[in-house]
Amino acid sequence: MKQVALITGASRGIGKACAELFIENGIVVLAPSRSEMDLTSSESIRNYIASLDCKIDILINNAGINPIANITELDFETSHTLMQTNFWAPTLLINLLAPQMKAQAYGRIVNTSSIWSTVTKGGRGMYASSKAALNALTRTAAVELAPYNVLVNAVAPGYVHTELTAVNNTPEQIEQIKQNLPIKRLAEPKEIAELIYFLCSSKNSFVTGQTIIADGGYTIL
Repeated sequence: MKQVALITGASRGIGKACAELFIENGIVVLAPSRSEMDLTSSESIRNYIASLDCKIDILINNAGINPIANITELDFETSHTLMQTNFWAPTLLINLLAPQMKAQAYGRIVNTSSIWSTVTKGGRGMYASSKAALNALTRTAAVELAPYNVLVNAVAPGYVHTELTAVNNTPEQIEQIKQNLPIKRLAEPKEIAELIYFLCSSKNSFVTGQTIIADGGYTIL
């Protein structure tokens, strides 16, 4: 029987690359739209999971938002939405799907974190906080679920060639970022997807509880 992966934020960027790669490798992908599962609504998340008639073997918590705001300029309604999308929604999805994974003695969970969870930049206070919290959740979930052959990891990308990067950086800033990276370019979404796929594949039988940074050397400078 084919494995089934639930991927959030699969309409573009890293999530889309993951969905395409998983499908290429024979995995059934569930990629709910916002109308099917609204990550800002716990009720919507619960209803979507309850509606499923198949088991979930793989969960990729990829969806995230990153509105830029300095600490003195925060809009707390926006900040609440950010934390709900980036942290509470992944927490609830793990909470809802972990019992089934434990029962079948198999599961793979990958949370898409960010380099801003370990380093930071002006205007990223809430985003960095949400991703740091996601890293902590990853570690604890990994400890709790490891006895059941459920492995939980996070991938923390640096600058990736996505719409979100283009929204938050001007073309001139992106060129400067490239020059400052040891690898001299941004990552392509599929490169990050390949790492996520490995963590979810049968080739990974031992790595758990890790936040793996994939940033072209950005954070080692």
